[in-house]
This record gives sequence, structure tokens and C-alpha cells, in this order.
Amino acid sequence: MNFTSGAEAQELLSLDVIRNQLIRLEDTIIFLLIERAQFAYNERIYKPGAFKDEINFDGSWLEWFLLGIESFHAQARRYTSPDEYPFTPIEKLPKPILKPQSYPPLLHQPAASHPSVNANSRIIDFYVKHIVPGLTGSPAAKAKAQAQGKELLTDDGNYGSAATRDVEVLQALSRRIHFGMFVSESKFLSAPHDFIPHILSNPPNTEALAGLITKPAVEAKLLIRLANKARVYGCEMDADGRVVEVPDEEMAARGKIGIAEVVGMYKDWVIPLTKDVEVDYLIHRLDGVSQSQIDEWMAKKGE
Repeated sequence: MNFTSGAEAQELLSLDVIRNQLIRLEDTIIFLLIERAQFAYNERIYKPGAFKDEINFDGSWLEWFLLGIESFHAQARRYTSPDEYPFTPIEKLPKPILKPQSYPPLLHQPAASHPSVNANSRIIDFYVKHIVPGLTGSPAAKAKAQAQGKELLTDDGNYGSAATRDVEVLQALSRRIHFGMFVSESKFLSAPHDFIPHILSNPPNTEALAGLITKPAVEAKLLIRLANKARVYGCEMDADGRVVEVPDEEMAARGKIGIAEVVGMYKDWVIPLTKDVEVDYLIHRLDGVSQSQIDEWMAKKGE
């Protein structure tokens, strides 16, 4: 999303604008997963202290990579953008060396006592424990290795290349999942009176809030679109640039990534975690909001 285009907040919070951004992120994520699938699992890079002798760092190789890359990005003011969240604790990152840009107010800023919604710890957890092992050791990966007359390696020594791809995938997943806050804000502003009673109930009615933002038909179309994209983006081409047509059951041997891995990642992790972010954001949407503003919103019910 281009926050510096001079566009009005109302335009940037349009569901059509947000949806287009999410669709583009699908492309980004699939291509980055294809890049990561080139390398073995390399489990060592995810174990804390496995490289302590080389880098004098107690965390994992991936965490060390994130710290270095995000330190550079922080100096370039990446994390002052409303849609960017670092995996490294912000207090461990350097301050920007560039002057901050002026962004339109898009998201509600909760009370200072409540931290901003940040799902990165959960993102890196499911990515390392489920996505990478599935991506690199899946039936698709095994079939591809077999088709090439090779054994599937679990460690190929490409620790730098694998971690570089991991960082790129994680950053894209973070943007995609945290975009749920923009979805929540857009839907809240379109009908605040529908959300307010569930936010103010004690405790907040999270099930009802989730129901207001969930569109099963949209999710079903998303998964179909992802399967089609993974099939097309993961295919091979001949020397003349023509797509090599193969039956679906042979796609695993020829494709660069398994369709099931992409669809499963969204179905089991990305969509549920995005929904959690959306609900977490809504729970605190009224923090610091005046009673007069709440009354004004509720008065519009039925209009």
C-alpha cells in the first residue's frame, strides 16, 4: 500500500484497495516460497546457540540474520510505516537516520498501556515448526528430487541463502497478516454500531466480532485462487517458453513447490492468525475513544 501517495485515509481504507494489496502479497509469498524451496531444511539454522562459536550470539542463526537485516531497515525508517512490524524487539533496533514521513491516520492508536497488535512471534513459530519442514520435506519436494535422480537432502550447508529467503518470506507473511488491522478498521468504520456492543461486553464477545469480519465465501475463493497460482507459478517451461503441460498428479515431480503446501499454509495458519489479529485490534478499538463519540456512532444505528 502506497502510504505516501497523498491519498486520503478513506481511500486507503477502502476494502477494494486493501483486497488488491492482499492479492499482490499472495504472488509475493508464493514466489518467495519457491525460492526457499530450492534449499534443504537446514534445521541447524533454527536452533538457538548452534552457531555461537562463529557469531557469538545465543539465539539462532535466523534470529541473528533478522537482527542484522532489520537493523539496517530500521535505520532506513522501514518500521515507521503503518504496515511494517519487525521480528526483532524494536528497542534492540537503531533509530532511523532519515526524517520520518507523514502518514495519514489510518489505524486507531490504543491507550499507551496496551501495546500494538504484533503477531510476529506466532508467525515465526508456525513458519519454522510447520512451513519450512513441510516445504522442504513434502511429497512434492521428495518427488522432485526423485525425478532428478537425487536423494532429498535435509542439510545442504546453504545456511546464508536459506536464512536470506526465510527473512524475505517472514517479512511478507508479517505484512499480509498484520493487514488484518486495516480490514478491521475499514469494516468497523462502515458500521461501528454493529461492533460496539460486542467490544463493550464484559468480556468482549470475540466470537461475535470474528463473525462480523469473517466471509466464508471469500475465504473459499482465496484458497482456490492460491491453488491456481501455485500451479501456474510452480510449473516448468520448455526452451521456447511454453508451459510444460502435465497431469496434476505429476505436478509434484515437475513443479517447484507443492500446491498443498501453499493452500495448507493459508488455510491452517495465515487465515486463522489474520483473524486473531483482526479481533485483537477490534477489542481495543474503543480504548481512549470518548463516550460522546461512541454515542454518536450508536445513534446512527438503523439509518
